[in-house]
Amino acid sequence: MKNLTASHADQHSFILTGIPGMPDKNPWMAFPLGFLYSLTLLGNGTILAVIKVDQSLHQPMYYFLAILALTDVSLSMSTLPSMLSEIAFDACITQMFFIHGFGVVESGVLVSMAFDRFVAIDPLHYASILTHGVIAKIGIAVLIRAFCVVFPVPFLIKWLPFCHSNVLSHSYCLHQDAMRLACASTRVNSLYGLIIVILTLGFDALMILFSYVLILKTVLGIASRAERLKALNTCLSHICAVLLFYVPLIGVTMIHRFGKHLSPVVHTLMANIYLLLPPVLNPIVYSMKTKQIRKR
Repeated sequence: MKNLTASHADQHSFILTGIPGMPDKNPWMAFPLGFLYSLTLLGNGTILAVIKVDQSLHQPMYYFLAILALTDVSLSMSTLPSMLSEIAFDACITQMFFIHGFGVVESGVLVSMAFDRFVAIDPLHYASILTHGVIAKIGIAVLIRAFCVVFPVPFLIKWLPFCHSNVLSHSYCLHQDAMRLACASTRVNSLYGLIIVILTLGFDALMILFSYVLILKTVLGIASRAERLKALNTCLSHICAVLLFYVPLIGVTMIHRFGKHLSPVVHTLMANIYLLLPPVLNPIVYSMKTKQIRKR
């Protein structure tokens, strides 16, 4: 199997891993992956179409849901089409940028939706606080933040010399996966990756938790039990979306940190679940839990 030399000019390609240790089974993965990809496009495309067509859904909550659906589609398009194949070095670091970038965007969108749910508890001021202009600014801020924090990552990888195996352990390019193949110190890459995780995903998780503490405090102050349940019910879809994003993320992190003795199949499976499951299940969750979308 072709190796990458230490010269940057000779960095040709990476081999993407389908099923570790069973390369003859890789073609069979095309069927379930194609099915998941179709479900992602169909589900999120339906959400976007329904929100666009139905004027009653032109509200802050559904605008944020549309942004989430667009992010899920973009994340899927960054991963699925290139799976199970060899990928050029420049294409790999480009894919790496978009995967990590859209991951940070999705985390930011979930924070924005948590803020939306907090503001929605007071319907009298809901529309006046979350105007179209405010929503647009939030969306732009989420995109700019993701671009700024992920922009250095491809350059950090590009500057590394590679002289070990060029076989990645996943079906797509990730910073931490490509970094381990370098034959030089990756301390800067590791430190920067840790800083990104803490300042984006870690900070976002704390903000979501803080938002729900405030939501719970406000809801408990409502006298009517029926109104309390109604207020909490509007948060269920978002809570499911948060769990779909963060639980696999924590699982992947724990396996990378403490599961080095586990089979490579487990690592590949968890990584695929982390990136493929939320885009598939988010539309289903919101269709089931949101009455307006379910009726459409």
